[in-house]
Amino acid sequence: MTRTLLYHELDKRVRELEMEIENHRLAEEALIESEQRYRGVFDSAVDGMLITDLDTIILDANPSYCQMLGYSKEELIGRKVLDHVHPDFHDSVIEFTRQVKETGKIQLENVSIRKDGTFFPIEVHGAAFSHYGQLALLAIIRDISKYKAVLEALRSSEEKYRLLVETANDAIFIAQDGIVKFPNPKAMELVGYSEEEFRRTPFTQIIHPDDRQMVYERHIERLERRGAPDTYPFRIVNKTGKEIWVQLNVASITWEGEPASLNFVRDISLQRQLESQLRRSQKMEALGTLAGGVAHDLNNILSGLVTYPELLLMNLEKDDPLEKPLQTIKSSGEKAASIVQDLLALARRGVPIKEVVDLNRVVSDYLKSPEHQKLVFYHPGVDVETDLSTDLLRVLGSSVHLSKVFMNLVSNAAEAMPKGGKTFISTTNLYIEREKKGFETIPCGEYVALSVSDTGIGISKEDMERVFEPFYTKKVMGRSGTGLGMAVVWGAVKDNSGYIDIQSAEDKGTTFTLYFPATRKIVKEHEPDLNMNDYRGEGETILIADDIKEQREIASLILKELGYSVSLCSSGEEAIDFVKDHGADLVILDMIMDPGMDGLETYRKLLEICPGQKAVIASGYSETDRVKEALNIGVGAFLKKPYTIKNIGLAVKTEIKR
Repeated sequence: MTRTLLYHELDKRVRELEMEIENHRLAEEALIESEQRYRGVFDSAVDGMLITDLDTIILDANPSYCQMLGYSKEELIGRKVLDHVHPDFHDSVIEFTRQVKETGKIQLENVSIRKDGTFFPIEVHGAAFSHYGQLALLAIIRDISKYKAVLEALRSSEEKYRLLVETANDAIFIAQDGIVKFPNPKAMELVGYSEEEFRRTPFTQIIHPDDRQMVYERHIERLERRGAPDTYPFRIVNKTGKEIWVQLNVASITWEGEPASLNFVRDISLQRQLESQLRRSQKMEALGTLAGGVAHDLNNILSGLVTYPELLLMNLEKDDPLEKPLQTIKSSGEKAASIVQDLLALARRGVPIKEVVDLNRVVSDYLKSPEHQKLVFYHPGVDVETDLSTDLLRVLGSSVHLSKVFMNLVSNAAEAMPKGGKTFISTTNLYIEREKKGFETIPCGEYVALSVSDTGIGISKEDMERVFEPFYTKKVMGRSGTGLGMAVVWGAVKDNSGYIDIQSAEDKGTTFTLYFPATRKIVKEHEPDLNMNDYRGEGETILIADDIKEQREIASLILKELGYSVSLCSSGEEAIDFVKDHGADLVILDMIMDPGMDGLETYRKLLEICPGQKAVIASGYSETDRVKEALNIGVGAFLKKPYTIKNIGLAVKTEIKR
């Protein structure tokens, strides 16, 4: 080889060596730069970073990881990762390491232990890589304590609202385009559908047909923001066909990205029923007040028709031609007085002092009465069956009024079966442990129940609300009754502390059930009728104070006929002056004297000037609180108008002898 060629080869080799050296220099610079970038990322990363060998010995740890555990870097290097892992998670870390070796990448959650011994949850992402020529593991660790706390708070919040929705007493559901998307259990209970049935049933089908248009219009108004109310009542019809009043409260929401409505629905059927009962009671009270005023005036007018014929008949010879006309007048007056008593029962002012009553006896006595025989005659196709409890408890009330109530119910049942049928009468003892909801709400307690059922035409829903109103009747007025029968039932039952329930369906019959509080007092035996001579007087002086002239004269005629000396005055003030000047063995005081003092106030004044003064209080009404107060301070008896020879004679005789 020539020298020139040798120099040429040497020069080429030198240039190659220089290039290799330059390449090594560049590679070293690149490595240093890469190392610096890696170290920069490693040391400045927010997440903890950890490098371990395949036995999980820590080779390197970044500041974030050191800060996370509370150790210095020097304290960590050379220690096993498991030293800082909760014992419950050791197996998962070992499995994690195995899978990283096999798959090259994996993640898991576990719990780390800080230097101070406290625990905290972490999320670990792992990968296998070559570390200075050896296979190593890189772990990126994130403290997920805040995330877990937020997640737990969210879970707790979701659980809370889930429990709230699922246990709510109101029906709650989300509707979208008229279809139910989410119902709570109460909503499904209310409508009677399963969740699947409810979801596929358009909500409009559940709304009562008469209310659909109203609900639809309000829905449109609300969507168009035209001021429709968000809360209003309407009716729904559940799966069984039951009509239920509900109150809707609706709000607009977004459900799965689309407009929807959140609906709160409350069953207000009981509330509506109670409101209806209150309106019914208020209406009956108003009508009763009107009827009571009319009855009071009629009572005064009818006294003459009842009493004068009785007085005239006392002095007639047998076979006198006037006897029959006078008996007719007396009978007519008594019938008119009976209607007045009906009005008083309606006014809830006609029940006298209560007594112990056997309802079985009330039923039996009526079924043997001429009134019932007459009813049977006019309704031959009606059969009557009874089932009377043999151990029936007693009730406190008026046997006369309870008999009238029962008579009206039986008559009403017969009228409801123009083509014939069956009337079923039963009595039983009942203990109501929980409030009984029906036509009326019946409180807990011990009751005697009297039921009258028929197989007749039934009562429509519209008529049910008005069945007890006076003169509201389907009968022919003047032929089938006065139109007061059921009104009398209402008033008398209320005055006897009772409750009424009605079960009826058109063309399927009706059952009226009356509930009266039970008592264990003993029924008094009927006292024998007294002879008129038993209550004749012996010339005692009687003062009659009444603002109605006719009432004074009637009472005077009767008492004079019975042998008393009678004086009259028209007010409480006159009565006081008379007693001051003359005295009296007995004073009969009208309870209501207008104007001026009433019977109670007059009696108080009489006691001041004449302690121990004997007196009787008279009224066309039943016992009021003021009458009871008069009885408590010394008045001997309560005398109910209209006067008869027996009632006024017995009251006066009893008090004078007391």
